[in-house]
Parts: sequence; structure tokens; C-alpha cells
Amino acid sequence: MAASRTPSRGGASAAKIPQVSWREPRPAPVVLVFGPEEVCAERSIAGVRDYLRAEDPALEVSDVRADDYSPGTLLSLTSPSLFGEPRLVRVSGVEKCSDAFLQEAVSYLEHPQEGATVILRHSGASVRGKKLLDALRAGTGDGIEIPCPAIKRDSDRVDFAAGEFKAAKKRIAPPALRALVSAFADDLTELAAACQQLIGDVEGDITEDTVTKYYGGRVEVSAFVVADTAIAGRYGEALIALRHALASGADPVPMVAAFAMKLRTMARVAGTREPSRQLAQRLGMKDWQVDRARRDLAGWNERSLGMAIQATARADAEVKGASRDPVFALERMLTVIATRQPFGE
Repeated sequence: MAASRTPSRGGASAAKIPQVSWREPRPAPVVLVFGPEEVCAERSIAGVRDYLRAEDPALEVSDVRADDYSPGTLLSLTSPSLFGEPRLVRVSGVEKCSDAFLQEAVSYLEHPQEGATVILRHSGASVRGKKLLDALRAGTGDGIEIPCPAIKRDSDRVDFAAGEFKAAKKRIAPPALRALVSAFADDLTELAAACQQLIGDVEGDITEDTVTKYYGGRVEVSAFVVADTAIAGRYGEALIALRHALASGADPVPMVAAFAMKLRTMARVAGTREPSRQLAQRLGMKDWQVDRARRDLAGWNERSLGMAIQATARADAEVKGASRDPVFALERMLTVIATRQPFGE
């Protein structure tokens, strides 16, 4: 896999080592798994282990804590054994590493042991271990980096889930994908588990009905279901869905965020006549997102869309503390969007 050059974290100027996707991990004498997203980090570390074990089932696997490190451990675990089995040493907590580990790890980069793979897991939570990160990224030793950046935005979660199904060569309908992501919007670990359950259990393509069958209780209260219904102009249904969502424990802040995301997408697509694929590439979106936004725009005009965006901005401020009644703020926003009229008219 070809190396890409990206700005490095932790103060280094530019990474000189290959950057490898967490979905396609591979071994190297030293593998830096860097970033806060634990789901991606765990996948990449397990992937390196599986890769090595497939090459030689006699692989010796050892775990080391960088913050509770006994001097000499790294060299001892990476040194060749009597029968020459390959060795994998997984080092956790590099962001909290002791001085002893830092000193020995920097020295190890100069002379990695043949037949050994050392994985350094750094969450990026602190600059501790910067000397080690800088040395590795500068090309000292034969290493690679597997970035695991935080997955927080809705679009990132959609891409993550889509990648799960693509990697498994499994087709999922765009509405089903969005419903699944919105049902697990607060927990990437649960979203990953849900994707794997559907991949393992369902034969054939995955539809929105499939997602509802498995996770209907969560999908029913999803913010995107409420937003979709309101944007379609079904005021009564939208109000019932909103109250059901709130009664089920939905948080007003992500509820408003779901409306805002859909309205922003509609505004970006409104008035364009480009083919979906061409427009999606220009806007940095997916084809299905453009198609969905165009369907959502049916019955909307510049005035009503602008009014809905203003109502959503007001609700966003109110549910974040500008009002003492976030539920009323949500209902007023929903009323403006679903009726496409100013509140109270």
C-alpha cells in the first residue's frame, strides 16, 4: 500500500512513514495506532494479529502497559525464542508511558528485532510520548501509522457504517443505512455491533424493513424519523413522533442537529440541475444524499426553506440553554417546518 503524506499530530512536522487504513491493517516492525476512536483501534490491532497468525499459527502474543513498565521488558519480549516463532507485542497506554518505557522504545526504533512486531497504541489524549512519536514518524526504524480519528459527525458515522457493509460485500439500502445510523447515533461501538449482526444474520440485501425488524424500538424514536416526517409536511405524525421520542429519552440537542443537517443538505442541493453523481462529487456528498435531498425538497421554496433554517437556528440556541423550555422550542421548530408557516399562523 502506497504511503500518504499527512500532517502528523503531537507536534511533528510531517509524517514520513506510510499511513495505513484501519480497515486494511498490515504488520510492520513497529505499528503506531494513533487516535481516540477505540473501535477503529481495536479493529486494526486485531487485524494485525490475524494477519500474522495466518502467516504462522505459532505467533507469540504479549501485552505490555506503557504506564506500568518494567525496564527491559520490551527487549525481552521481542528477542528471538529458541524455536524462532514470530512475536507480537501490543503496547497500550503510550499516551501515559513511563520514562523507562519512553527511553527503551526510542532506542528500540533504532534496532527493531527481526521477526517481531510491536504495536504502539496512543490515544492522542496527551502529548506524552511525543519524542517517541516524532522519532517514529520521522522514519526512524521501519514503521507504519494507522490513524484512528474520532468519528463524531453524522456523515462520519454514515461512512463508517457504509464501510462495514462494503467490507463484507453486503448491500444495504440508503434509507436502511440512515435509519441504522440514527438508531445508534450516540454509541459507535453499538453501531459497529449492529452492523455486524445484520451482516451475519441477514441473507440478501438489507432493507429499511430489516433494520426496523431488528432495531425498531430504537429507530422509532430516532431524530431522523421525526425530521423526515416534519420535512414531508405530515405535521400530526411528526408531533406524535417527537413526543414519543422525548418520552423514550431522546435528547433535544441531537434532535435539533438532525433537523439542521437535513435542512443544510436541502439548501445546498436546492436549485441545482447537475446530475446527482456530478453534484455529489462537487459538494463532497454521496449520490444517495443528493437524491434524498431532492426528494425532500418537493413542495419547498426559497422562502419556506429559509424560514425553516431560521427556526432551527433559534431552536438550537434555545435547547442549549437560551430557553428554560427546550420541549416548547422543539415543538415550535417542528411546527414551522411541518406547516411551512411562521409559528402561530
